[in-house]
Amino acid sequence: MEISTPGRICLFGEHQDYLGLPVISMAISLRARIAGKKRTNKEIIIHKPGINETEMFSLDNLAYSRPRDYFKSGINVCQGAGLIFSNGFACEVTSEIPFQAGTSSSSAIMVSWIHFLSQMADKPSDWNRQKIGKLAYKAEVKEFNEPGGMMDQYSAAIGNLIYLESEPEILIRSLNTKLGTFVLGDSREPKDTMGILQRCRDARLNIIEKLEKQNTGFDLHSCGNDVDLSYLNEEEKSLFQGTIKNRDLFKQALVELEKDEPDHELVGQLLSEHHTVLKDVLQVSTPKIEAMLAAAMEVGALGGKINGSGGGGCMFVYCPENPQAAADAIEEAGGKSYIIEADEGTRID
Repeated sequence: MEISTPGRICLFGEHQDYLGLPVISMAISLRARIAGKKRTNKEIIIHKPGINETEMFSLDNLAYSRPRDYFKSGINVCQGAGLIFSNGFACEVTSEIPFQAGTSSSSAIMVSWIHFLSQMADKPSDWNRQKIGKLAYKAEVKEFNEPGGMMDQYSAAIGNLIYLESEPEILIRSLNTKLGTFVLGDSREPKDTMGILQRCRDARLNIIEKLEKQNTGFDLHSCGNDVDLSYLNEEEKSLFQGTIKNRDLFKQALVELEKDEPDHELVGQLLSEHHTVLKDVLQVSTPKIEAMLAAAMEVGALGGKINGSGGGGCMFVYCPENPQAAADAIEEAGGKSYIIEADEGTRID
């Protein structure tokens, strides 16, 4: 049995989903794979050749023994969803997705793992992609009380270009517009994902709590310029105004991406405007990321942004024409480049 699942980039709504705001994300043509078969005992053996590691444990002991004990949490969540495992299995995990670089390599592996488990259970389950995404989110985020949103798991599971709304309830729509090629650039700078997420999330959640107390009927989804910000300090005002700016850029982008033939230059421009807020207000970019973006723009990319939590990791640019020039420019700026396009969600290969 072999399962493959794509990584993802966030086009619009970066650092917004954990505030309850919607996002637009795209599954990409770089994939993680899990291949394996059942064993005759209850031992689980997971080979990870990319990092020269092997993980082993038994179905008889699924207590978490370390932070983010994801392979055990996947089994626990699947058992909670009704699956039964009488036998263990041996498998190998490989990935084309840049590791710990903001393109959801861990979520792609978790989605693959949940999909794999659904097929390896005593009674295999034909869960749809949305159900797999939901369980992967539970196993990766909720089980360990981590600060991320649900974009990564749903995007990897469902695939292609999606609109994801998490409040007041989960709503997912596929966007069928054809965007063409992007170029992903890995800065190869390490990043503190959890630290950045907590800093960007917690500060703004505190601001929103203040606004809700001082402004009757305050709604982050629809508020305008009439919100009383007088009791916020300058940093808090900047964070709030940046959040609203990216919310409104998202709305403008959604109108364009719902068209059969979007304005490619406008999409690129909106991506760059989104990045400007992430760089100047949330301060999640780096000099190397900026150099990679600038180099790609100089050779014709239409726009781009940092991807994921930031502080290192990946950026991408939109290049429906001549992506190789942008890929070469990113390499010359010190990054590793990948020409990518939208790809389908998790699948049995």
